[in-house]
Amino acid sequence: MKRRVVITGLGAITPIGNNVKDFWNNAKNGVCGIDSIKSFDVENAKVKLAAELKNFDPREYFDRKQVKRLDRFSHLGIASAKEAYMDARLHEANIDNERLGVIIGNGVGGISTIVEETSKLLNHGMHMVSPLFVPKSIPNIVAGNIAIAFNAKGLSNTIITACAAGTSAIGEAFRAIQYDDADVIMAGGSEACITPIFLAGFTNLNVLSLKNDPKRASIPFDKEREGFVMGEGAAILILEELYHALNRNAKIYGEMVGYGATSDAYHLTSPAPKGEGGARAMNLALKNASVSPEDISYVNAHGTSTPYNDQSETEAIKTVFKEFAYDLPISSTKSMVGHLLGSAGAVEAVACIKSLEDNFIHPTIGYKAKDEICDLDYVPNKGRSVNLNYVLSNSFGFGGHNASIIFKKWEGK
Repeated sequence: MKRRVVITGLGAITPIGNNVKDFWNNAKNGVCGIDSIKSFDVENAKVKLAAELKNFDPREYFDRKQVKRLDRFSHLGIASAKEAYMDARLHEANIDNERLGVIIGNGVGGISTIVEETSKLLNHGMHMVSPLFVPKSIPNIVAGNIAIAFNAKGLSNTIITACAAGTSAIGEAFRAIQYDDADVIMAGGSEACITPIFLAGFTNLNVLSLKNDPKRASIPFDKEREGFVMGEGAAILILEELYHALNRNAKIYGEMVGYGATSDAYHLTSPAPKGEGGARAMNLALKNASVSPEDISYVNAHGTSTPYNDQSETEAIKTVFKEFAYDLPISSTKSMVGHLLGSAGAVEAVACIKSLEDNFIHPTIGYKAKDEICDLDYVPNKGRSVNLNYVLSNSFGFGGHNASIIFKKWEGK
């Protein structure tokens, strides 16, 4: 029999809050984390907005040596893991570290380090490249660093499925605990790629919003949407086997009950027609959770604000939920924090867990113009108190990666 999995700790660093409490309070109130880019000069760039972190100082989490030896995406991932670890009171628990795992998703790894060291190579020669270049930049190193920081000697994996990575990491952690490969797993995502090279690449791919109004740049499901807004941040969830959590009297935020993953096998960047791959992922998650579509109280959408994604996700939701889709509240966290790429799904999972805890759905902000194709209930502009039982979260990534996860309100075993 598969083991049950609960959530016992949360950590988050986002453009609207550098901890879970601030993030969730701001999300409930519809705070916009998008602003003009401050970290580099964008005078000659077409895109001038992003959702950067506010007042994040790695020196509050690491000593001076560690700050220099870690890329920004490791700073964010480890800092979020510290919050989650402490929130779960694992520092007080007598746990088997060989049964403590780490699974982290990201999209690009240490891109800031790659750009910096490439500049040294081109301008000064090979001898100037840092010996720390590789261990700072490789995508798996944030999982490695978290494992080292918390003496996690169980499975340690990295999931790289583009914008689905954070959700995929949580889903794979769920399965690993279900099948007795671990008792506790720190799972989530970390991403820090708001850099000139990625801004240019996404701009030239024609997937970013060119709007200069922060409140109208990331507008999922709005008829005037034109592209996503880059974001950065990290989130970590502590997934734990139910009786392991009960035996140590842990606080339980909710139960994870379903995971579905599929591939479009269609196109490098565009979703499959009518979102058929996303629909299959949702159906698999529902089957895995042994619930019907009508049991779902809320969907946290991938909701990127790109024309094709929002249309295809809406079509996928209609395929899965049929007429019930029109009664189903749906909202996009990306309307407030932008698109955090490989960590987006992890941040959105935190929002789902907090939604269940508070019986509250955060809004999709910036919504004005109704779209005749995207015609569902996107909880526009104002959050909503609703009695929630099951919530589903979607993430879809370049390359055709689709992942859906389902959480259930915790009401005792």
